[in-house]
Amino acid sequence: MTAAAVVQAFIDRINAHDVEGIAAALTVEHRFIDSLGAVFAGRETLRQGWRGYFALVADYQITVRELIEAPSGVFLVGEASGRSGGVAWKVPAAWRAVVLNGLVAEWQVYADNEPLRGSLRGAPFRE
Repeated sequence: MTAAAVVQAFIDRINAHDVEGIAAALTVEHRFIDSLGAVFAGRETLRQGWRGYFALVADYQITVRELIEAPSGVFLVGEASGRSGGVAWKVPAAWRAVVLNGLVAEWQVYADNEPLRGSLRGAPFRE
């Protein structure tokens, strides 16, 4: 399976909110880097993290508009969307994935999370 195919299957699990499937797709030492640069490491840490995120952000979805596979990783551009605090939001986003031995070793998010933070404060979202 190509790295791009591994990443697409990973996104399919995210979009299905399949926490166990997501965890199964990660290396034991997986690193998640959020849009503020915070690093979360380890499959079990991320299993709990995704479970919590889906509880916080209903309907979370990743829409990929472009995917590029390079020697240093898989790069994706699209949108992230969801609903939190009763407010729906959608933001442009990009991701970088590193795949090792058919598993996602690193997942990095590049997105403006202010709409999510604002929705949690009850602020209206403006596209």
